[in-house]
Amino acid sequence: MFDSTHAHITTWAVALILFVVVLVLQKSGKQKGAKITQMILRVFYLLIIATGVLLFSKHQGYNPALYGIKFLGGIIVIGMMEMILVRTAKEKNTGVFWAVFIAALAVTFFLGLKLPLGWNMLL
Repeated sequence: MFDSTHAHITTWAVALILFVVVLVLQKSGKQKGAKITQMILRVFYLLIIATGVLLFSKHQGYNPALYGIKFLGGIIVIGMMEMILVRTAKEKNTGVFWAVFIAALAVTFFLGLKLPLGWNMLL
């Protein structure tokens, strides 16, 4: 069933869009809409993890170390997304979380492209 990455890519693409929507709603003061959208986003976190675990368990034999780093990076990205949203709602500083989020997203995306299931556009 999971010989391709379509479900996984779809879930994280939708999650990134929902993340931006929640941030915009929070910044515009629409807390109820932000809270509902954030709950939907949390369902997508679970879907990302579920599809990622299925892909990891089936294909990690190709390069276990890099797939493990990609898996860990993905979990860090999800954690940073949640921390950014929670701290933004509480109007606290999020600078460090943004830096970790961007770094982890870049590493995870790079590995996703580089590993055998990716597009192999990079080295």
